[in-house]
Amino acid sequence: MVTKTKEEKYIESVGRRKTAIARVRLTPSTRTIVSVNNKEAGKYFFTEALHAAALEPFLKVSLPTAFAITVVVSGGGIAGQAIAVRHAISRALVEYDHSLRGDLKKEGFLKRDPRAKERRKFGFKKARKRAQWSKR
Repeated sequence: MVTKTKEEKYIESVGRRKTAIARVRLTPSTRTIVSVNNKEAGKYFFTEALHAAALEPFLKVSLPTAFAITVVVSGGGIAGQAIAVRHAISRALVEYDHSLRGDLKKEGFLKRDPRAKERRKFGFKKARKRAQWSKR
């Protein structure tokens, strides 16, 4: 029989963008640590813009507690993954403290961006591009 002496509490949420899906776990900690697919966030999101976009919810709201953040992200490109992580972190923060919802919603972090690549239709060269019409 296995007994747990200390039950570790965490908040889990999912964020999406295009075909990228990010699963985030927020665990209260002494200092903020972010790991994305078992790598440090700065190493995974190699440009400063992507790294800032992924962790933007923390900049927009001020929290007294720090979190250990574990992210598993798959699908899509690196930019879509960064926005999916932002979406997931925002959802988890709202679950942690519902009063943050107004600030995050105003910034647009809680909205799942619906834009995605349009599918190619039969008889077309691309999604909307057709063969040139010829009179004769």
